[in-house]
Amino acid sequence: MKRAARHKTGSVVFDTRRKTWNFLWWEEGKRRSKQIGTLAEYPTKGAAWRAAQLFNPPTDTPKMTTASIPTVRLIAERYCTERMPSRYSTARVYRSWLNNHVLPQWGEKPISEVQPRPVELWLRQLQLAPKSKSHVRNLLHVLVDFAMWAGVLEVSRNPIDLVVVKGATKRTRQPRSLTVEQFQKLSQHLREPFGTMAMVCVCFGLRISECLALRWADVDWLNGTLRVERGIVGQRVDDVKTVASRKYLTIAKELLGCLKVWRQTTEFASAEDWIFASPLKLGRLPYSYTGFWRELQRAAVSAGIGKLGTHSFRHTYRSWLDAVGTPIAVQQKLMRHTDIRTTMNVYGDIVTDEMAVASSKVAGLAFGKLA
Repeated sequence: MKRAARHKTGSVVFDTRRKTWNFLWWEEGKRRSKQIGTLAEYPTKGAAWRAAQLFNPPTDTPKMTTASIPTVRLIAERYCTERMPSRYSTARVYRSWLNNHVLPQWGEKPISEVQPRPVELWLRQLQLAPKSKSHVRNLLHVLVDFAMWAGVLEVSRNPIDLVVVKGATKRTRQPRSLTVEQFQKLSQHLREPFGTMAMVCVCFGLRISECLALRWADVDWLNGTLRVERGIVGQRVDDVKTVASRKYLTIAKELLGCLKVWRQTTEFASAEDWIFASPLKLGRLPYSYTGFWRELQRAAVSAGIGKLGTHSFRHTYRSWLDAVGTPIAVQQKLMRHTDIRTTMNVYGDIVTDEMAVASSKVAGLAFGKLA
């Protein structure tokens, strides 16, 4: 269902499959629905709203007792219907946290019982990294906020504000950046088109979802630019992660030549074809993330550099930008980060000898060897 219009007593939702308008509301902790009519009868949401007024549930319902307060599961189901983020990859992660952690523990309890102390004690015993625990905590915060917005709970301070997850900002595993020598070794062991994929990722700092979603039409061969405007997760095409991620990037001549060679090699070379179209899917979809990840692990082990993840190319890109002396403001734009703090604090590591060079220069100043 799409196109939900809401007010304090319910929501008018258009069912794109059946082409009907439906009115949804909650009564005594249960979701109710009633069909308003077809799109032909009510061509606009406004018309459907006016028709819905005839059977709106009463607004002066008695105050809920503890027994009638909906469970966390019911609140979660309602949240998924009314306020779940539209971006597929984000919604998929939210549902994963819900189904694997939140609902097994809290699903059958009233939403009013989600209180700071029991939540914090529960989070401590979860076998998750601190950052993952923080994600679960934040999702509970969202559910309680939603319950207040929906009128299920009295509007007040969200109790999950008091829940603390220690070490949430600390990484349990440091991101890996490759040296130039390591990347070149890896490239020698990557089969095509995975070698070209790795080259595109490391030269632009692309997320793997953005790399796999490239089409030949995104390449401007005359002006030497690449348009990044979509991603693909779970073989479902979606928007890019942020507004700043949508950008035109300049293609180096060497990389442009690499792409030309691949276009001459692949059987899917039309403008609207995926650059990395999968023959197993007859070109209808690109290679999957899993396929690329498996090839990456095989090649990394063969190259003797150990295992690494697909996001290592993005971290490597940031490290190499540092190594060639790129100003941080330019790095932010090339990394396509909304906030420069992400560029400075999350990405990049020293993979060359610039720390030793810088330290030697400072010592030279101290000993009067440099002007």
